[in-house]
This record gives sequence, C-alpha cells and structure tokens, in this order.
Amino acid sequence: MGFLFLLISLLSALAIWQVNKLAQDTKSILAANYVSLDYARNMYKLIESEPLTHQDIKRFKEYLYLQKSNITEIGEKELTDDLSEHFNQLLGDTLNTPHIQENIRADLNNIMKLNMEAIQRKSNTARLTADSSIIWISLTGAFCLILGLTLMVNLPGYIANPIKNLTESIRQIAAKNYAQRVYFRSHDEFAILAKSFNTMAEKLQEYNDSNLAKLMVEKKRIETLISNLHDPVMGLDEKNRILFINEKALTISGLKQEEIIGRQAEEIALHNDLIRSLLQHLAGNGIDVPETLKIYADNKESYFEKQLIPINITPTGEAENKNIGSFIILRNVTPYKELDFAKTNFIATVSHEFKTPIASMKMSLQLLNNEQTGELNEEQKNLVESLKDDADRLLRTTGELLNITQVEIGKAALKIENCNVKSIITNAIETSHKTADMKAIVLDVSIDENLPLIMADSEKATWVISNLISNAIRYSYDNSTVTVMANQVNEAVQISVTDTGIGIDPKYQKRIFDKYFRVPGTEKEGTGLGLAISKEFITAMRGNINVKSELGEGSTFSVVLPIK
Repeated sequence: MGFLFLLISLLSALAIWQVNKLAQDTKSILAANYVSLDYARNMYKLIESEPLTHQDIKRFKEYLYLQKSNITEIGEKELTDDLSEHFNQLLGDTLNTPHIQENIRADLNNIMKLNMEAIQRKSNTARLTADSSIIWISLTGAFCLILGLTLMVNLPGYIANPIKNLTESIRQIAAKNYAQRVYFRSHDEFAILAKSFNTMAEKLQEYNDSNLAKLMVEKKRIETLISNLHDPVMGLDEKNRILFINEKALTISGLKQEEIIGRQAEEIALHNDLIRSLLQHLAGNGIDVPETLKIYADNKESYFEKQLIPINITPTGEAENKNIGSFIILRNVTPYKELDFAKTNFIATVSHEFKTPIASMKMSLQLLNNEQTGELNEEQKNLVESLKDDADRLLRTTGELLNITQVEIGKAALKIENCNVKSIITNAIETSHKTADMKAIVLDVSIDENLPLIMADSEKATWVISNLISNAIRYSYDNSTVTVMANQVNEAVQISVTDTGIGIDPKYQKRIFDKYFRVPGTEKEGTGLGLAISKEFITAMRGNINVKSELGEGSTFSVVLPIK
C-alpha cells in the first residue's frame, strides 16, 4: 500500500511540474508581449487623431512610460528609444508633423511586429512543452499502471497464501495433530502470527503429552493437602453440590464423608445446623466478609471465622466471569477470642474496682470544700479544684471502660421502649450547656414538629447524643455554633450534630468508631471509646450512626433510629 501511494505521489508530482511549466510559458506570453502590443496599439490610435490634443499627448506619454517599463525582447529597447525620440521631435517641431508622425507609426509597427514574432516563438515553445508533458505523463502513467497491475495480481496471493496455510494448520490442531507447525520466511505480521501459533501448538503438545498418572498424582497431592489442613474446609460446585470436605470439617459437623460427597448442600443443611449456617451468605458475589461462628469443638465452645471464596473463570470468547464453585473455610480463632475475653474481663474488674476509691476521693474533696472542716487558702482551693477535675475525668474514663466491656461481654442491658425524641435531645443538651458556655459556643437546636416516637433505650440514646454534642463542643472553635437537628427520614428519625471545627481527614473516617482510636495529631483529651460505645449502643437499638466531614469545614454525626 505504501508503494502504491509512492507511485501515485510520483505521477501527481510529475503532472503538477509539467502543468506548472506550461503555465509559466503561457504566463510569459501574456505578461510580456501581449501587454506591449496593447500599449503600442493604444499609442497608434492616439497618433492617428487629428489634431493632437493636450489630453492625447498626456495619455501617449503614459503609454510610452509603461512601454519603457515592459522591455522583454532583444531590440525592443532600441525601438522604444526611437519612438521616444520621434515623439519628442513631434512635440518640438510643428512644421514637419506629418513626416514625424509617419516615423512614429513605423516605430510602433516595428514594436508590434517584434512582439508578435516573440508571441509566435513562445507559442511554439509552449506547444513543445505541452507535447513533452503529454509524453512524460503518459510514460510515467504507463509505468505506474504496469506496477499497479503487477501488485494487484500478486498481492492477494501474498496475503491469502499464508492465511490458507494457517487455516490448514488450525484444522490439523483441531484434529489433535499438535505436531503441526507453520513457517513463513518473511518478517512481517504473518511471521509474528506464525511464531505465536507455533508457541500455542507447543503448549498444547506439552499438555497432551502429560498422562493420566501425572494428573492423578497432582489430584492426590491436593486432596492430601486439604485433608491435613488444621482449618475446616468444604468445596462446592456451581450447583452447590459438595465436592470435598476435610477431616476437621467432618469432626465439627458430625457428618461422614460417604454420606455427603456429591449431595446438594441444601439437602444436608435441612438436618445439620452448621451446614445451614455456612450456606447463609452463599448467594453473595465476591469474597464474603469473615463472620464469627460459635461452634462446640475440641470439648469446648470454640470460635471460627467463616470465609466464602467463590471460584470464577473466564470462558474462552466470553467477557464475563463464570462461577464454577466455591470454597468455605473456617479459621479457628478461639485462642484470640479467649485472650480478648480475658482482656475485657480484666478491664471490667479493674474499672469496677476503681469506682470505689474514686468515689471516696470525690467525697473527701467535697469535705475539704466544706467550711466546717476548716477554711482553705486560695492556693489550696485551686489544688482541690484541680483534684476534682482529675477525679471527674478518671471517673468518666472508668465509666466508658465499664460500658465498652459490658457491651463486649453482652451484659449491657437495654430497655427498648417508645421514646420522645425532643426529650432525649433536651436532656442531652442540658449536660453540655456548661461546657458550651465556657467556650462561648451557641447550641442551635432545630427539631421538626410532630416527630413520631422512636424505639430506643432512652438513657443510652441520651448518653450517645450527649457524647456527640460534647465532642462537637470540644473540637469547635470559640464563639462558634453547634447545630442539633432532628427530622423524619422514611421509617426512622435522624438526629444530627454538626460543628464547624477542624474536621476529620477522609482516610480516618472509617476508623473513628473503632475502640481506642484517636485521630493522629489531635491534642484533645479522651480515651477513644466514646464513639465506639455510641456505635455499639445504636447498633443494639437497631439503628445506625455515621459521619460526614471535610477538613477545615467541620463534621456532621448522624444517628438514625427506627420509629414506633
């Protein structure tokens, strides 16, 4: 195709060059000789006028000046000079006017004759150029036509023959003749295609040469590996038929291998609680989120994390993945759970033991403040106030630790009942007014009228909203505003607390509800438990809590609780 393009470009360039050459010859005739003829003809008309007027003389001078500027032929300058001399004689000698006019006419005739002969000569040159152009373009066109016909005859075969050979080789491969190879001597795209085809044929031959014994060895190796795993594993096909199950899974399920292999998992689940629990999220797509199951194993209550891993393949010629089965893996996390329970019980015990001495400390501080026990000086009063603040903070921290441990061990009793949203918000704000006044922060409350009752634990819900308001005040700037709003959203009521503080970096927003997590760089006091406890309480009340925040623009925490 590139060569054909080169031929077309060559022919086009030759044609343009020849036509341009012919145009130059023609332009030379028009620009040089025809203009001189026109000037001479106009002067001839003026000299024939009787008598010569002043206007005729002026125009004659103009044409004579133009003629002097258009000298293009040999001898034309001398004739033009003679014409100029005779015209000057005509202007100076009025007695010999007829004789001088005759000389002027002769000069004009000679100029016109000279240009006519030049036109004839250049016309012959242009004709020769045209004849030469026809010959050159014809010869070049014939040459290009011959080459084009040669390419047209040979090119289809050049393209089709390798395709024909490749097609035949593909048929041989389809007939399981994997020794077939394709060889092309060229170094073009067909050679690359042949190389790829030969590579494919070699791989198919290697695959075909692998015998059944090797496949069985690999199968036995995989089965042995699965059977000796310490974690229970079960495999299903795309129709939920049980393909394999290892010894650990058989032990904790109480099943026998010969009873379940090849059977539908749903059929086994009708009589086995563990299999039924494992199949609960089997319809989901992607890797299942690990879920902790409590199973009696190893003569005790054990904990396992269930993980569902779908097996997907992309069939040849298709764009979408196809599910061909799934793995169900149970990871034994009992040791970690036992450590977690020990940690939780330790924190609960220590926190509970802390409450009594803290209460005694507060009572002692109250007695010190009492004038009946003696009057304190100013410095002693400051020390007592500082001790009181530290005792309050220690009591608050202890309370948060007790709350989180009660939630973790399932001892946090909730009293779910019909609650008024307005009273919950009012009680929560009352506990935060003093802190807000210290920073000159305005608490802006907006509660929709006629909000329905919600299903919640009034005390816990008040604690959560109070905690959100306290956080908003703590992280807001002085002389700012904290907005508390409540409105109905579908079948629930949403309570939101908005501040105009420093905001939360997006990369930390998913972790702020984790236990003991505090946003790096914050200098505010706290244990990192308040939001974790709030999430546990709200989740236990069948609600949800979330946050929206931008750095430098503040944060909005929203609590959604179901209506009555």
